[in-house]
Amino acid sequence: MTLQRCSPSPDLNLMKKLWLDQLSCTEGLTVTSSGWQTIQKAQGEGVILGCRYSPGPSDTGDLDIEWSVVSPDSTKKDRMLLSYTSGARHHHGDQAFAEELSFASGDPSSGDASLSIPRLSPAHSATYQCKVKKLPGVDSRKMSLVVMVKPSAPKCWLDGGELVGGAVSLHCTSAEGSTPLEYKWRRESKDPLPAAATQNGETGELKINNHSQSFAGVYVCEVNNAVGAEYCRIYLKAKKPPNRAGVIVGNTMGSLLLIFIFLVLAVLLYWKLRIKRRYEKELSNEIREDAPPPESRPASRRLHQNPQPKSRQTDVSEAKPSNVGRTRSPSSNSRGQTPVKYAAAEYESRYAV
Repeated sequence: MTLQRCSPSPDLNLMKKLWLDQLSCTEGLTVTSSGWQTIQKAQGEGVILGCRYSPGPSDTGDLDIEWSVVSPDSTKKDRMLLSYTSGARHHHGDQAFAEELSFASGDPSSGDASLSIPRLSPAHSATYQCKVKKLPGVDSRKMSLVVMVKPSAPKCWLDGGELVGGAVSLHCTSAEGSTPLEYKWRRESKDPLPAAATQNGETGELKINNHSQSFAGVYVCEVNNAVGAEYCRIYLKAKKPPNRAGVIVGNTMGSLLLIFIFLVLAVLLYWKLRIKRRYEKELSNEIREDAPPPESRPASRRLHQNPQPKSRQTDVSEAKPSNVGRTRSPSSNSRGQTPVKYAAAEYESRYAV
């Protein structure tokens, strides 16, 4: 690539000057590296961005090498990363990002200005430019680096039954991975997929209609993108459908058994409650027969109930015979008994209200 402007020299020997100028132009500084302009690499891998150059005979100036990230906005400046000037290397911009970069060659002045990135991350995805200057020669090269994430190990599962004659769906999905992700199902036994099977490469679904015994076996789902691939396995069975008559008979017998159990429980509950009531009734009768008679009320309670109680003296005087206060003479006691004296009853205050 010629970057030096060439124009005929106003000399007497015009043809000679034109030949010399043409010779100097074709032999100017040129970046000789070639290859893919877009490079795809997986996260965690290393990459070398090639930038080999060849100076011309007339390029006698100081060597100046610059690596920068091209801004997607044309109104903004490019971001300088690494440079080589007068035999010294210089890192520019973000140190944490730039220190990971280095020249692949120990001596960039030997014609190899390639850039080495030992461990890639998604932050390294950008458009890079290598510019080599050795005045009067100047040349450059741009390349795009895309750092992608490998797909993670996918998960396989089964949706629907595995009955013969029915429909079954196999699913496969990967939680991580740079798009686009492509899913593809195959049989581990190297047998072809069933003719009635259809698969979706974007969603990872494999649908099989009219399932049969010949479709049983191990199925493998592989997911891949531009930088890697992973896979998972699942075993597909083929089950015979159950006998409908047997199912009906079994359901009927089960229902009858449940009804019988319910009736037995109801009878047991009724019998238990009846025994409990009979026991309570007998216990109540025994308590009534063994209960003692009620205690008599105290005299004080009877007096409280009578608003005008009579004194003990009055009661005694009324019941006293007519001969109270008389003394029987010894002569009247024909049997020689000691005569008895009757005294009037005294009133006791303790029986009063």
